[in-house]
Amino acid sequence: MEKAQRKRNVAILIYDNVEVLDFTGPFEVFISGSNRGQDFHVFTVAEHNRPVLALGGLSINPAYTIHDCPTPDIGLVPGGWGSRQEMHNKALTDWIRKCADEAELLLSVCTGALLLAKARVLEGLKLTTYHLAIEELRQVMPESAEIVENVRYVDNGKIILSAGISAGIDMSLYVLGRLYGEERARHAAWLMEYDWRAHS
Repeated sequence: MEKAQRKRNVAILIYDNVEVLDFTGPFEVFISGSNRGQDFHVFTVAEHNRPVLALGGLSINPAYTIHDCPTPDIGLVPGGWGSRQEMHNKALTDWIRKCADEAELLLSVCTGALLLAKARVLEGLKLTTYHLAIEELRQVMPESAEIVENVRYVDNGKIILSAGISAGIDMSLYVLGRLYGEERARHAAWLMEYDWRAHS
């Protein structure tokens, strides 16, 4: 008989002017792949306990703040126009660095990679981001890192980075498959009616 496993906490960071699909796409994947809520506790987390205004003015109430959220097993950092400001927010980059130290996995979508760079967690890794933000990432990444273009995501083991927007869905399905097998990932994609190809 299989030993019951604790739910993994999936903490999805949000901030003003975050790209909507960057965080809602992965949120949907982890919900759809959660085995009816048994395997993942998925939640949003922000710096402050107030509504966050995503791109387009979509108002989101974060479930937790970075100060009171459950300890993340998986941390996800989305991108969007707001990432250019928040990459200089020490409170967020400190939280990201703590995730890199303590969580099982740290994921980024799109220009969320800029925050990971500023959190100083990308030494020696392969990186990717939104195709129109490659040069921005090049300016802030460590010299020891390497940018990989024209891929949906890159897996460095603990830290996985994806390209822009919908690529976060592909990365999240890949992570689901890495943790629970490709059949689980394919089932989640089927539930979402998402045309997923299981490669980067």
